[in-house]
Amino acid sequence: MTGWRGRRVLVTGHTGFKGSWLSLWLHALGAEVTGFALPPPTEPSLFAAARIDALIEHHEGDIRDLTAVRAVVEASRPEVIFHLAAQPLVRLSYQEPVETYATNVMGTVHLLEAARRAPGVRAIVCVTSDKCYDNREWVWPYRESDPMGGHDPYSSSKGCAELVAAAYRSSFFAEGPALATARAGNVIGGGDWATDRLLPDLIRAFEAGTAPLIRSPDSVRPWQHVLEALSGYLLLAGRLLAGEPRFAEGWNFGPSDEDARPVSWIVERMRAAWGDSAAAIPDTGPRRHEAGLLRLDSAKARAALGWQPMLRLEEAVAWIAEWHKAVGSGEDARAISLGQIADYAARRAVSVREPTGRASAC
Repeated sequence: MTGWRGRRVLVTGHTGFKGSWLSLWLHALGAEVTGFALPPPTEPSLFAAARIDALIEHHEGDIRDLTAVRAVVEASRPEVIFHLAAQPLVRLSYQEPVETYATNVMGTVHLLEAARRAPGVRAIVCVTSDKCYDNREWVWPYRESDPMGGHDPYSSSKGCAELVAAAYRSSFFAEGPALATARAGNVIGGGDWATDRLLPDLIRAFEAGTAPLIRSPDSVRPWQHVLEALSGYLLLAGRLLAGEPRFAEGWNFGPSDEDARPVSWIVERMRAAWGDSAAAIPDTGPRRHEAGLLRLDSAKARAALGWQPMLRLEEAVAWIAEWHKAVGSGEDARAISLGQIADYAARRAVSVREPTGRASAC
């Protein structure tokens, strides 16, 4: 993937899991990356382990602070903005609903308000979630034209963020910058240490030699490796930069239909990839509502962007186990991550368009 060398890019939420991987990839592509976020949300974190602050212009700040957001946009003069700053956890949203809405909804307002007053911004990709849809637990995948919704505060806040982006696009961005939203599946990958996420919970249990507690083993999710989602964001931003206004809308970047799997399937494949480990124990404690079935329809991204998933889920799980085993044995997290980025990029044989408008293989 080329066309990023020397481009000024702002990544909000760069200290988080997805933001750290995106910042590493953009730096490897030659972009001049500025990051704006709170300190890393976990300890350990990919951001610290890979020493990302040494590779980019790192700014700590709160997306809920409009003055701070305006200041970093003005100072960094970005051509492209990837907005990933968020409260990303469903279960935490039940405990902290005000923080969730303030971050995910008003944080998006602040970013877009700052961007519309910055003349150099040409493209914005706001990352929301597959959970932005009004989930009716039906068997067919959700399309970009389906209504927004959300049972829990997190899902609702992501639906609200989509509506905010649509309103700013029609009210303020008719002449630019080009604004799109991106809805990925359940993103997994090495370097995720969040609480109440399946893969990090499994890895912590495996490393400790204990049996993991698993809730909702029959729930089906559109699991995908983090690099799958990020490749979609990069391709989408490239089309926006190329001046193609029809791409300024919402996009799904989900896995193949076959990789929408139940939690129990992930648990067993992760046990196999890790080696000997204790069998999971069902968590029978009280829990809040979480969707039992969710799938994404990514036909539009396949047809219009030339994007498609490159890793099958079983291989993605193996990459996660390899990443954590290597880093746990003392290997360098940055080198391991960049190696996986290079391996993934080499697999992308689809024809895409660079930000310059030229055809390229990614």
